[in-house]
Amino acid sequence: MSEYGAHFAGRFDGKVMVVTGAAQGIGRGVAERAAAEGAQVLLVDRADFVTDVAAAIGPKAHAFVADLEGHAGAAAAVAHGLAVFGRIDILINNVGGAIRMRPYDQFTSEQIDAEIRRSLMPTLYCCHAVLPPMLAQGAGTIVNVSSNATRGIRRGPYSAAKGGINALTQSLAMEYGEQGIRVVATAPGGTSAPARKVPRNAEGDSAQEQAWMAEAVEQVTRSTFMKRYGTLEEQIAPILFLASDEASYITGTVLPVAGGDLG
Repeated sequence: MSEYGAHFAGRFDGKVMVVTGAAQGIGRGVAERAAAEGAQVLLVDRADFVTDVAAAIGPKAHAFVADLEGHAGAAAAVAHGLAVFGRIDILINNVGGAIRMRPYDQFTSEQIDAEIRRSLMPTLYCCHAVLPPMLAQGAGTIVNVSSNATRGIRRGPYSAAKGGINALTQSLAMEYGEQGIRVVATAPGGTSAPARKVPRNAEGDSAQEQAWMAEAVEQVTRSTFMKRYGTLEEQIAPILFLASDEASYITGTVLPVAGGDLG
């Protein structure tokens, strides 16, 4: 158990948490810490090695392989969580990430569609799937992982998708607050993480695309007050705070976690 898990031991005792995009990066870290703090966790990812991640966490963790870019995958993941645990108290919507970095006029229509499917639709579909059981329980918490890239360069469709997540967070919070459901979000800035096992862009980046990405990285770093990327732990901790009962009077909030850059 990490020093953080030890400090917050028991914070999620008795809670069932579903974490999407849990095979690597922020999602994996959230699942690991939540289990260390007492949660039963369902790790959902379309990468089959998510089963290895869950096994490494231990008996509190289960894995489910699903493509959340379609509604059927989201519905199946929620149904599996209910079948295994009997309830879902917390949903962490973590699937997303820019596929390409380029000026907006250089995106094809197919590439625009792919960015929206990757970074907006999983959150839309998972919220839709989890709301009925949360309403039946009379309680639940949804934490959406957005981005401060709503103001940024070289990733316009991704920025639009994350702006949609911000709007969804606020509208669902208002709609379901009186029914015991909180909906909140974090808006991470640039984050340092280990190399991805599944590439961001399966087609690979051309020299020009690498140059455009470098421009985006420079802009992200320059825009923060701290002039650096954040760490995985600096993103994981705010997500788990918002998911916990410590944040019980916080809803509809999109919390920037970007070294002062509000996006």
